[in-house]
Amino acid sequence: MTPHNASDDSRWSDLDRPPLNATALRRGLIREGGLYRDIEVVQRTGSTNSDLAGRAAGGGADEGAVLVAEEQTAGRGRLDRRWTAPPRSGLFFSVLLKPTEVPVARWGWLPLLTGVAVATGLSRAAGVDTALKWPNDLLVTVGEEERKAGGILAERAGADGIVVGVGINVSLRADELPVPQAGSLALAGAQGTDRDPLLRAVLRSLEDWYGRWRRAGGDPSASGLQDTYAAGCATLGRAVRAELPGDRSIVGEAVAVDGDGRLVIATEAGVQEPVGAGDIVHLRPA
Repeated sequence: MTPHNASDDSRWSDLDRPPLNATALRRGLIREGGLYRDIEVVQRTGSTNSDLAGRAAGGGADEGAVLVAEEQTAGRGRLDRRWTAPPRSGLFFSVLLKPTEVPVARWGWLPLLTGVAVATGLSRAAGVDTALKWPNDLLVTVGEEERKAGGILAERAGADGIVVGVGINVSLRADELPVPQAGSLALAGAQGTDRDPLLRAVLRSLEDWYGRWRRAGGDPSASGLQDTYAAGCATLGRAVRAELPGDRSIVGEAVAVDGDGRLVIATEAGVQEPVGAGDIVHLRPA
């Protein structure tokens, strides 16, 4: 089979990676009383998060708008890291949410909620064991090694919205990995890499978890989100180093995710420090 050639813009330039079926996605996900209002699939864009946030700020998008790109040329992760992948090799999408009845102080749970939803949806649809690295990475096991196969980025959009962006490596092959530590569902032994059912499963799971969380007024305990996140979080129980703003770092054991979604680290000094933002490094056992 001919590999994808960057200069070939044919929709079928890589037969292992057929395009998404936007019509079928809308038919399967948009329903009366449901979350999703509009699902748009574009061939290429810089960043679905930037595009959707821009529309929301200008009043051109409602809650439940979903923007999916077959290829992102300027996808971003946390700390403005670049996220690139070959066309149609993954799922790159953003969803506009407006949880106006939830106190803004609890909106910090949305990236964690999205992580739970993505992991749950992929487990059902791809049969892949996934784990979450706090705060927003999706991990899979390739061989004996833990690899990052996805990430989540939540950004405010206008006065009352938040755009949640998700990037998942689906069919990425070993020779296409951007860094050796990356992984994909295919490399982790997924039962299938057809992106249509995978995206439907993830978006249905997100609708389900978001609904539970909203009905509970954003309470992570009452909605079951806090316990479910902790159960699927690969960071808990591990020795970690938290690299914090201002060139500060904390080393210790990750012991809990608190009610505000912060990672609680027990240091050697016997102090339990909650971390709300920072880069977490999983340390290997001595």
